[in-house]
Amino acid sequence: MNIENKFTISYGKARVPVYRVYAHPLAAIEPIPESQFSGRENILFAFEVDVEVFGNNFLPAYTQGDNTNVVATDSMKNFVLRQALAFEGATLEGFLVFLGRRFLATYAQMERLQLTVRELPFATVRVPQQDSTTFGESDRLFSRSHSDYTWATLEFIRSGVDTVISAHRCGRIGFELFKVTGSAFTNFVRDEYTTLPERVDRPLFIALDVFWKYADTTPLADIDYPRYVPAEQVRDLVQSVFHEFVSESIQHLVHEMGQRILARFPQLVEVSFEGQNRTRDLVAASEKAKVYTDPFSAYGVIKLTISRNS
Repeated sequence: MNIENKFTISYGKARVPVYRVYAHPLAAIEPIPESQFSGRENILFAFEVDVEVFGNNFLPAYTQGDNTNVVATDSMKNFVLRQALAFEGATLEGFLVFLGRRFLATYAQMERLQLTVRELPFATVRVPQQDSTTFGESDRLFSRSHSDYTWATLEFIRSGVDTVISAHRCGRIGFELFKVTGSAFTNFVRDEYTTLPERVDRPLFIALDVFWKYADTTPLADIDYPRYVPAEQVRDLVQSVFHEFVSESIQHLVHEMGQRILARFPQLVEVSFEGQNRTRDLVAASEKAKVYTDPFSAYGVIKLTISRNS
């Protein structure tokens, strides 16, 4: 009996590590009130790339074992690394645009392509200066950071002889923020299942991912830095709001963050949040001093997407 099947296929290479040194500096970034970030030298430009390709040209490899059209994932890895040397831009999103266009120009077998990048964050190390009395940032030494990092994913399709961005999402991933005062949670539903006390001033520990989309993807291509939104500025803005805003809940907090982001960056059309309530449990207190410990392993999840009215 013959059965007609429909297939959706993809394959690719995940977590290709790239360490490019002396990339093009990022400059001409306009500071915002919540951030002094105006650029970076890109002496160390480190990241991971995921490559996922789509297209029925690869279907015979699944159905017949025919690899005639298959681009080996090892070739994809080497392609990413070689293009990292040729790249003359300054942003992770710009590299994805550069890489996506070159992939589709090189491999006619690829009908559609999704590329994802994760920053490998390193911080410059402060070292003694030549006079041995002052400290300054090293021009060659970096320390690996394990905090939040920049992230982006872009999808590419063919449009005639051109390659166009069909979808995108940028982000800053992995915030872990702890505020010891200036947060409340009161007036929530209480019934026979409620054990949580109301707290008019509590310490708040959150894990947070922030994402955004542009109305026009032109700034992603590394050609219009004044309209580019650096993840570092989003990071500083999020931290500034968390510091100053007295919230009634995490929902209240992320809404304020979203409103501020859209106000600061009119080129963005959408901002979204995925948060986790990691607040610790109080075990002892003496006036202002308090001791907390890790809570039960379950945690609250909060999500919000804010889109501009068209």
